[in-house]
Amino acid sequence: MTTTAELLKGAAQLFPDEVVTHAQVRHLDLPGAGRFALITLDNGFDHTKPTTLGPQSLANFDAALDQVEKEAADGAIVGVGVTGKPFIFAVGADLKGVELLKRHEDALAIGRGGHDVFKRLQSLAVPTFAYYNGAAMGGGVEIGLHCSYRTVSASVPAFSLPEVFLGLVPGWGGCTLLPNLIGADRAVSVIIENSLNQNRQLKGGQVHELGIADALFDAADFLEQSLAWTAAVLKGEIEVARAEVDRGEAWDRAVARGRAIADGKVHGAAPAAYRALDIIAAAKSGDLHEGFGAEDTALADLIMGGELRAGIYAFNLVQKRGKRPVGAPDKALARPVTKVGVVGAGLMASQLALLFARRLEVPVVLTDIDQARIDKGVAYVHGEVDKLLGKGRIGQDKANQLKALVSGHLDKATAFGDADFVIEAVFEEMGVKQQVFAELEAVVRPDAVLATNTSSLSVAEMAAKLEHPERVVGFHFFNPVAVLPLLEIVRGEGTDDASLATAFAVAKKLKKTAVLVKDAPAFVVNRILTRFMGEIQNVIDEGTPVEVAEKAIEPLGLPMSPLVLLELVGPAIGLHVSETLHGAFPDRFTVSANLAAVVKAGKRGFYLHDSGAPVLDPEVAALLEQGDTVLTEAQVRERVLDAVAQEIGLMLSEGVVAEAQDIDLCLITGAGWPFHLGGITPYLDREGVSARVNGKPFLAPGVASVPA
Repeated sequence: MTTTAELLKGAAQLFPDEVVTHAQVRHLDLPGAGRFALITLDNGFDHTKPTTLGPQSLANFDAALDQVEKEAADGAIVGVGVTGKPFIFAVGADLKGVELLKRHEDALAIGRGGHDVFKRLQSLAVPTFAYYNGAAMGGGVEIGLHCSYRTVSASVPAFSLPEVFLGLVPGWGGCTLLPNLIGADRAVSVIIENSLNQNRQLKGGQVHELGIADALFDAADFLEQSLAWTAAVLKGEIEVARAEVDRGEAWDRAVARGRAIADGKVHGAAPAAYRALDIIAAAKSGDLHEGFGAEDTALADLIMGGELRAGIYAFNLVQKRGKRPVGAPDKALARPVTKVGVVGAGLMASQLALLFARRLEVPVVLTDIDQARIDKGVAYVHGEVDKLLGKGRIGQDKANQLKALVSGHLDKATAFGDADFVIEAVFEEMGVKQQVFAELEAVVRPDAVLATNTSSLSVAEMAAKLEHPERVVGFHFFNPVAVLPLLEIVRGEGTDDASLATAFAVAKKLKKTAVLVKDAPAFVVNRILTRFMGEIQNVIDEGTPVEVAEKAIEPLGLPMSPLVLLELVGPAIGLHVSETLHGAFPDRFTVSANLAAVVKAGKRGFYLHDSGAPVLDPEVAALLEQGDTVLTEAQVRERVLDAVAQEIGLMLSEGVVAEAQDIDLCLITGAGWPFHLGGITPYLDREGVSARVNGKPFLAPGVASVPA
């Protein structure tokens, strides 16, 4: 029979780039309790790098357990504790290796290896304690779940079981142990609901409130307090009381709630959430052996599936490519920005002013066509600052500072004469924007960068009549500005490196994911979404019922249906972008007469939401003029995906972005495209659409897929 050590040794060969975590054992004398073994997980002196758990790291932890197991059996110690290096407990499996696995049996070995090591904590002859001193995710959380007791620092910023978010299940005990510790409903919130809400994290206090941790201590002397508490527990001075877990109908209701959440988020298109819920449902029996076996199988199946590969691909795009923009000029060329101007004082402009003030902490001045509009915009910013103060996200001093930074002025020369960076957020019409830039050029300094928040118009054309078009750059935000990370930075035909470098430097300070895009109609996100939405509108116009067209897209597991998305964007904006793209590419982009009718009627969308669920508005239904061509859901889906694949292929051939990875990064961060799809190109590759339409996949084998 293969031992745990042999299993991990074999698996370690598959993880050549593992950052190895060491498990250091030291002994302490707990006053009145006795000799205690403390295991510290540490992968180096750089405390900014997370501690991960690859095969060699698990083997090191296993070796530490060899030592304390013997000491416990001999009566040489009274307990064992596990903690992490400063600020970090452990953040789970080493995904850099997982994505390289090619065989199901290798994936199965990873699951079994983790279980074999962690289960030893449960079987030690003495009580065990986990001290969550910092960030804990995935396998890091699961180490603690195998212990007898847990404490958590009040300063823990991130605590989660994020596996479902990435396309896995908590596979080293999480699905089985957590519901048996805190109840199925709370476990569903942590494992399913939080994961599917953009990997929402728990803070230290919440971990304690949920009952995951038995005690909460301040960060300053967290370990000392935890050890004193441990001594009191061992001496019997503190008895840990836990709420009884309801194993009746409440358990079943919790699992049903989890399935409803999963259906609402991924619509059955991604298996991870459902596999996790199956294990949680079975955990009602309390049979840990059966639960761990189910976790092993699910983990291996999902590791070898497309969802995880796409999830890891998406994670790497956001965490790596998104932080090192491809094609950005040398940052040394960037000019300092000590004051920002915003042309316009409407909702978008006001959101931008708030963002610039919060992130850059420099004066921000708004201007508009009359003082009333300016006052309204400034009042909006001040009101949002007050909301932040009310929620405790900022203090009174910071609130006063931010309000003082944002002002308005009717005269552009006074407002922007000493600004380093001025962005316009006015009506999306070329003549209006050209006029704004002409007025700005007359009053700003020669080296001031002029940015446009246009969503679809040509940056080069906007700057064409200026004496200095080289300082005009596209700076396209997505709404809501505070939520969506993407910033499409557009290089116009004449934009120079210094202006572009300044734009990227500002984007970094704004904490945005900046992607360099070519000055092409609608850039990236709006071009793809308009082609996508256009085909949906086309099949509706031709005769397919609205509900069939909408339901056809559900297998993608998008966060919302196409027409609900249109409602969020605004039908008028959607119509304007489709008209722009129809002008540029009339053979592929159409202008829907039905959409135009909806806009003309002043309707905000296709649906009514009075009942809580979207229902087609009868007044909109009466406006629709449809043909007699009715497609099935499968036919609609094929037509839409073929159109999107064609458009992406053309965009890449035109050089709109450097690679397909940038397309996916834009859709994930700018349109909320699901991580489990990896954006769009892995899905198109996996479904064979890319090859059918373009003759080849967008991504090489092994990129967002199982290596060949």
